[in-house]
Amino acid sequence: MNKRILLWTLPTLLYVVLALWYTNTGGPLSQDEIEAFVEQFEASGFTDEQVAPLRRFMEEDTGRQFLMVNLVDLKEVPDAIPGAAPIASSAAAMEHYMEYMYPALLRRASHPAIAGQAVFDAMDLAGIEGAEHWQMAALMRYRSRRDLLEIASNPEMRVRHPYKLAALEKTIAFPIEPTLYFGDPRIILALALLAATALADLALYRRPRQLSPVSP
Repeated sequence: MNKRILLWTLPTLLYVVLALWYTNTGGPLSQDEIEAFVEQFEASGFTDEQVAPLRRFMEEDTGRQFLMVNLVDLKEVPDAIPGAAPIASSAAAMEHYMEYMYPALLRRASHPAIAGQAVFDAMDLAGIEGAEHWQMAALMRYRSRRDLLEIASNPEMRVRHPYKLAALEKTIAFPIEPTLYFGDPRIILALALLAATALADLALYRRPRQLSPVSP
């Protein structure tokens, strides 16, 4: 194969493989999958009131990626967890919870998209009380609703989730399907590979300019 063709083929194949892994190709949840997840949640002790919104969330699946919007305010001192050792701080409790979450997320092409500490109280607030103060906010990218439900229904979540609840003073979390998402890694990867390959092509294969002969 021509070396120049190979130069462009390899990054293209790399991009296709990574983009396919990063994109949900399984479509929306099937009815069988929904019933299987419902059974898992019920077996874990979820009440009918807890299962009902989850079922609706599954039945309305579009098969697209989504971002979970999280607003978080931690307690100064975390609650005690029955049967567990005392927790040093709310931050430590959240850290213990995220020790499960981060690997589970990354295995499913899910990850934090934006995260940061609040630098001031809410500057625009209407229709809700007690929401003036927040400590941090994050956008968590999920490849699909299927991936979120696989993480949430894992038995390990039952062990870790109480630590999150013990640390929280208050929280709001709701999903959005982005219509504008310029930080999508597929866009960034495509631009980075295109730029790197184009520069390599120029460096390796650009023909030197030939000077016109000087007339006597």
